[in-house]
Amino acid sequence: MKSKTVKLASRVERVKPSFTLEMASKAADMRSQGIDVINFSVGEPDFNTPEHIIAAGKAAMDDGYTKYTAGPGMIELRQAICEKLKRENKLEYRPTEILVSNGEKQSLYNACQALFDKGDEVVVFSPYWVSFPEFVRLADAEPVLVNTLPDKQFEADFEDLENKITSAIKGVIVNSPSNPTGGVWGEEALIRLLKIAALHDWTIISDECYERLIFDGEFISTEKLNRDHNIGARVITCMSLSKTYAMTGWRIGYAAGDQTIIEAMSKLQGQATSCANSIGQRAAIAALTGDQRPVEEMRLQFKERRDLMVKLLNDIPGVSCAVPGGAFYTFPNFSEYLGKKVNGKVIQDSFDLSDYILNSESVVTVPGDGFGAPGHIRFSCATDKETIKRGLSKVANALEKLT
Repeated sequence: MKSKTVKLASRVERVKPSFTLEMASKAADMRSQGIDVINFSVGEPDFNTPEHIIAAGKAAMDDGYTKYTAGPGMIELRQAICEKLKRENKLEYRPTEILVSNGEKQSLYNACQALFDKGDEVVVFSPYWVSFPEFVRLADAEPVLVNTLPDKQFEADFEDLENKITSAIKGVIVNSPSNPTGGVWGEEALIRLLKIAALHDWTIISDECYERLIFDGEFISTEKLNRDHNIGARVITCMSLSKTYAMTGWRIGYAAGDQTIIEAMSKLQGQATSCANSIGQRAAIAALTGDQRPVEEMRLQFKERRDLMVKLLNDIPGVSCAVPGGAFYTFPNFSEYLGKKVNGKVIQDSFDLSDYILNSESVVTVPGDGFGAPGHIRFSCATDKETIKRGLSKVANALEKLT
């Protein structure tokens, strides 16, 4: 019998696929064919989870922590998160103001679902992590893309923001340190954004998953500045164990904020996925309360890799790369190579350039156009220094062949 055409929901058409995952899939496919691939697309630490955290996960299974927990997260973990926020971020929260999710990505999604509706607009700064506009669209709202300043760690272009303010805007997403740029906003820029948000009654969703990966200066949470300066903005802070503790596969993230919003997010999560992984939650307690030396050791290695990668990128003729203040990405500008040709084909955008580098030298990168940044390409520092040297030498060879 001939099957009928399946009619999918309109939201499937509205949402774009994650091209960062597509690039990772390409790398995996090439490796499966025996090709020596250098992968600069990866968005996770290349280190294993520290041993004491792994041990806590094993003990959780042995001790029977293999059942459902409370929907917002086990109380012991939410208490540990409150202690962490007080110790490291100088922020006081109660466990009722904390929601543990299946990775911070779900926290961000929950926040958008709880806060935004059809007809609403949400400010998203460009370049943006690929999921931010999609979270907004999945909430039936519309992203308002606002420019940033590359020479100022990709802080907001406030003139552009002021020109785009409408009564429909209900929130703003800020990500510092940033994926894809590695940029870290200064206090002045964050305070200015907080004041604008307070004036217009916007909710700020502050994605701080790279908070411990700061290379120059000290990290300060958006909400800390909000409280210190008595601004009175409404802030939902989203954090993660994934990048800090090399725990991407454990899927534990959390949100902190106004109890009414946290309860709404928890209600939605309860119907979507229920609680986060119980074993991961026990491991997360060990991560937050245990030895923090592995975090610093990883940070120092990422800093060395960043410095090496920035130098080697800037040594390539026609490429310019600012020094990112955090995360583990560099975001160089390859605009001088757009419009050049290879085998009669014109390199029209960063998608073309990334594909060319992949096909000619087996080096996987992520095109900046997908982040709203034409001419740029994202490189991850989450690999060893010898691989960085070898990979960037291959990139330079590929670029030399363009005419």
